[in-house]
Amino acid sequence: MANLNQKQASQSHNMRLVLDCLLCYIQRIANGEPSDIISGKPITGFLLSSGTSGGKLKILPANNKFFEDMAFIFALRSVIISKHIEGVQKGKAVMFYFTKAPSTTPSGLPVCPAIMSYLLSDNFKNRPANCFTSPDEVTSCPDNKQAMYCHLLCGLVKRDEVVSVAAVFAFSLVGAINFLENYWTEICSNIRSGHVSEWITDLSCRDAVTNILGGGNSKLADLIEEECQKESWKGIITRLWHKTKYIQCALTGQSAQYIPMLEFYSNNVPLISPNYASSETMFGVNVNPLCKPQNVSYTFMPTMSYFVFLLADEGSEGEIVDLANVKIGSYYEPLITNYSGLHRYRMGDILQVSGFYNNSPQFRFVRRKNMVLSVNLEVTTEEDILKALNHATLVLKNSDLLLMGLTSYSDISTLPGHYVFYWELKAKNINDTVKLDNKVMVKCCCTMEESFNEVYRKIRNRDGPIGALEIRVVRQGTFNSLMEFFISLGASPSQYKTPMCINSTEALAVLEQNVLARFLSDRSQPL
Repeated sequence: MANLNQKQASQSHNMRLVLDCLLCYIQRIANGEPSDIISGKPITGFLLSSGTSGGKLKILPANNKFFEDMAFIFALRSVIISKHIEGVQKGKAVMFYFTKAPSTTPSGLPVCPAIMSYLLSDNFKNRPANCFTSPDEVTSCPDNKQAMYCHLLCGLVKRDEVVSVAAVFAFSLVGAINFLENYWTEICSNIRSGHVSEWITDLSCRDAVTNILGGGNSKLADLIEEECQKESWKGIITRLWHKTKYIQCALTGQSAQYIPMLEFYSNNVPLISPNYASSETMFGVNVNPLCKPQNVSYTFMPTMSYFVFLLADEGSEGEIVDLANVKIGSYYEPLITNYSGLHRYRMGDILQVSGFYNNSPQFRFVRRKNMVLSVNLEVTTEEDILKALNHATLVLKNSDLLLMGLTSYSDISTLPGHYVFYWELKAKNINDTVKLDNKVMVKCCCTMEESFNEVYRKIRNRDGPIGALEIRVVRQGTFNSLMEFFISLGASPSQYKTPMCINSTEALAVLEQNVLARFLSDRSQPL
């Protein structure tokens, strides 16, 4: 027992490798020192994390092993999907990838987000086959508006070849549909005339798209126009891309809020969340791609990095467990030692072991560790918020409204403090305006409160220390403005996901200046 305690104490000491020390090494390499001070393989660049999960951008060292692993995971997930869905290898994907110009360190090494680094790497450029409708010139276009337009234009021109519609995160797919609502008339005009709009000024992108357009195609333009003119856009993805067999994007964690929207737009074709990855390492793949997105688990690939886990079960936090010794039902935070110098690096994700595939554990993504709301003694996690949101969207289901975006914060500027949720709503029928029914919105507030945990419900009473939950409805396009704010700070357009909880005063200001209406729960929770 003494030896075991000594081992655990040693593990705990090693785990507390001071991050400031690691950052010092990273800075030294960025300034031109040899990378062998932290890695046996040459550091070829630095990856910029999205900053939208934990609120802070991180710069992480990377080498070619990272991109080789990413290419392997992408190939593996394609094989897995093809085993479950017949005929997908014969078609193409409308893939919404985006890039921007990378920055460089003083020593000349590139600094950019992980997906963008991959898209600019030889692993992507020299891939065996192009399975996307867009040429690489569209993906590499640094103007994201031009890239989005051209992705949609190429995808619609090649609609008969399309078997899937995909993005890295769900937000990009929802954003693509919103963009199409505003630009379908112009896209149809381009298809009818065979000429790309003059405002597409990136020459390599313009030339590549012109080649795909060929001559004018009035029949195709009329077909697209007919679908887009219809009152409802329910099922618009499968109406425009009639051979679509599945939608692919990350749908776990904070991206789960977009599941109802994608189900609405896709006519309930399978929604596949294919893999679990980060800027630090690849973790694993979803070997059961046709499961419901709410039930996704990821099978870990032990060759990607060296994984150990910090036990996160309530009352048992702190014990470090090897990959081979995790237990079904228990909660863990992964610590990764990778090939580019990170040692027992805390990911900040909380995972639950859901089973095993052969001998490899499968994990369900539960939440980000520090993404919580709290104004008193209660703690409301990302998972709690998603549960409450699922119940509230059932209330909306009977209305003509669709929830397009959500985030939240703990407002302690008032007495008592209370939870504030920002919602962006739109009408299900494209030509209708948003009409807010006070009874429906108040019921959404009450439903969310009733869904929170027992501690919240006990503290939340009429004269207690937690005030009534508030929903603030914002103008359409507000969450795009929020995305642009985070991108201006360095976040990747491809990797962007709306934070479930926001602490940044600047980000909150973007939301506050677009508030249209406010609604409060009108009941106290039962003791």
